[in-house]
Amino acid sequence: MFVQSNKVKDLKAYFSKKLELHFSPSEVKFMFSEALQKRLGLGKEELLFPDEIRLSESDLLFVRTIAHRLLDNEPFQYIIGESEFCGLPISCDPRALIPRPETEELVSWIREEFRDKTQKLQFVDYCSGSGCIALALKNYFPLAEVTGFDLSEGAVALSRENAQRNALEVTFELADVLNFPPQAISTATLDCIVSNPPYIPEKDKSGMHANVLEFEPHLALFVSNDDPLIFYRKIAELAQNQLKPGGKLFFEIHEDLSSEAESLLNTFNFTGVEIKEDLQGKKRMVKAVKA
Repeated sequence: MFVQSNKVKDLKAYFSKKLELHFSPSEVKFMFSEALQKRLGLGKEELLFPDEIRLSESDLLFVRTIAHRLLDNEPFQYIIGESEFCGLPISCDPRALIPRPETEELVSWIREEFRDKTQKLQFVDYCSGSGCIALALKNYFPLAEVTGFDLSEGAVALSRENAQRNALEVTFELADVLNFPPQAISTATLDCIVSNPPYIPEKDKSGMHANVLEFEPHLALFVSNDDPLIFYRKIAELAQNQLKPGGKLFFEIHEDLSSEAESLLNTFNFTGVEIKEDLQGKKRMVKAVKA
């Protein structure tokens, strides 16, 4: 037996000991609680497990397997199969990137910008991945028409699964934004375009964690060193045609390329270009308004 007993307290001690050199105590505590919640089908209000509760052998093995997979650098969200984003459960697997907290901040910014709008809004999310941004916007603006586009067939399938899981009517379509047909969206009909596109230059790979490089889709992460703003340029070009006058464009950006992103948007004659820092103090978001 790899634990002293089948009590929760001994399994917790095992889990903490295995992972203490790789994760912070708060991360270990969170993952242990999430793992048991997933395994035992408990609700959020039941996350405080009495230490003396006894678990089955299969429960013990389930948690041990998670510890081993974490030590092999597999992301916890892929192991569990889900993540929470803006209060929504989002299914996660290697078909799309794991939703990040800074992306929640981007959605919160959009929500704030449109909170007083009473008309039926139209949103488009380019490079929509798991669908988390588009679904969060639909959840915040139930009357809005929201569409997501992505190049990956797997990502589109996953986003549709997430729409069904959350009972949200969002359209997800397969499309290459770099070759997006101009006629696909009528001129000056959108209130908002948002995108968290690939933006990490290939040269940055060497400094990235193995749990990202070995598991998350490179198609959604990396761009060439020669033109790291390729997606921003194309989407800004599309936005010139697709946004209504006064419509807004939002991007998640690389913190080291914020000045370049701002300059790019200025060349397209957007007004009110604004860079925003995330909660870590990094310049990770930009907003621009169509004149």
